[in-house]
Amino acid sequence: MSDDFRVARKTLQNHHITSSQSFTKHDLEYILSITSKMESGIHSKTNSKLLDGYILATLFFEPSTRTRLSFEAAMMRLGGNVITVEQAMACSSAKGESLEDTGHVVSQYADVIVTRHPESGSADRIASKSIVPVINAGDGPNEHPTQALLDLYTIFSEKKKLDNLKIGFLGDLKFGRTVHSLVHLLRFYSINFTFISHPTIAIPQHISNILKEYGCQVTETEDLESAIKDLDVLYVTRIQKERFSKDDNYDDLKDKYQLTQSLLNTSKADLTVLHPLPRVNEISPAIDDDPKARYFKQAENGVYMRMALLAAVLGKSPNQTM
Repeated sequence: MSDDFRVARKTLQNHHITSSQSFTKHDLEYILSITSKMESGIHSKTNSKLLDGYILATLFFEPSTRTRLSFEAAMMRLGGNVITVEQAMACSSAKGESLEDTGHVVSQYADVIVTRHPESGSADRIASKSIVPVINAGDGPNEHPTQALLDLYTIFSEKKKLDNLKIGFLGDLKFGRTVHSLVHLLRFYSINFTFISHPTIAIPQHISNILKEYGCQVTETEDLESAIKDLDVLYVTRIQKERFSKDDNYDDLKDKYQLTQSLLNTSKADLTVLHPLPRVNEISPAIDDDPKARYFKQAENGVYMRMALLAAVLGKSPNQTM
């Protein structure tokens, strides 16, 4: 293990993962490396007891399929156990218990906590009183750092590099927490960003300013048809109805951008299409079997990356058993 990896391992061990902005480039390279080892271990049917005796607590105050199941699968793949609240909104928080108290109490029952909540900053509140690492699985429209990590791993796996790529982001870029988190990771690399959206759901100005400060190229457009022709990666997001107020123009925007086979045919032969899922109608199911469509592989990668992250925050190296 290189000195940089040793430093990264130390900075991740016993630390909360609540924001993608907290990672260094060395952290990312370490996580990518051990994620690859986790994937190889699964494919080779290598049994791992790396987290034998450890307990993961999942606290989900919002609906989730992929994130929750992949975290729980990741823990069990590593030999650990899972405790969970089936309907977190029906737990003690419904009686008025604060998120801080919830974090303090649950941290006495588990070795690591994964939480999702509709309020921005909720993961930090839970982490503030937790005595074990807390991992943010989505705090409202704010961030989703573990999705960003699996997205980064997928891009690296598909393209074999992270520098000198043209990456487009399509759809709800204002409320899209997966977009916000991923671009914060990509700022360390030489990326040409193209943000494709209606102005009312455009990428927040402070995020595009950060990217420019890091020397990244940033283009904003409403024209998907023109933008798709030069992209190496297209990251599609749905228009999130749950983030709109009654007075916002969700109905006018929900069908504005749709990726069809005819449009995909105008793209580069090696384009990679990603989507954090769930999708509604922004990607036609007709393209699911197209080799450019990699969103189901992206979802699969969530298990490997979350295995890596759980091991990292608990101070375990895959080199020990895998």
